[in-house]
Amino acid sequence: VVVIGGGDTGSDCVGTSNRHGAATVTQFELLPMPPDPENNPVWPYWPTRLRTSSSHEEGAERDWSVATKAFIGENGRVKALRAVKLGWQDGKPVEIAGSEFEVPADLVLLAMGFVSPVQSVLDALGVARDARGNAKAATEGAGCYATSVPKVFTAGDMRRGQSLVVWAIREGRQAARAGDEFL
Repeated sequence: VVVIGGGDTGSDCVGTSNRHGAATVTQFELLPMPPDPENNPVWPYWPTRLRTSSSHEEGAERDWSVATKAFIGENGRVKALRAVKLGWQDGKPVEIAGSEFEVPADLVLLAMGFVSPVQSVLDALGVARDARGNAKAATEGAGCYATSVPKVFTAGDMRRGQSLVVWAIREGRQAARAGDEFL
């Protein structure tokens, strides 16, 4: 299993993968490895503090400053990821020449991005956004979870913004119901 994202959700994915019997778990984080918690003040640096959860202690290879470039597969199944190491210049990621590598993967879990949805996806579909950059959709009444684009529905973090996974699960079920009613 490869988990893309180093935050709390990524940690949960690591633990769940281990508990479900994954042979190996690798976790990639886009950002550089944070400093040792013993040498890093707690506030206001909490988001940049190295944290190792009980899930990590169950077992995972963690790698920092990694960007995924491609999913490699066949017959609709992922077999590996192509990735590259990153350097940082002026606070921006820069690919390190010659650092591309592949890692085997039977399952990839995306646990990334504590910001609004990828805007290029919403742009490509022409989906209207709310004031925070999320896909705009009502959650009640006729047409709930439907975006401004016919036949395109949204739920969870894509609609409400960053939140707990239980909200994403609930909204995913409700959006599926709304899609079923539409059909």
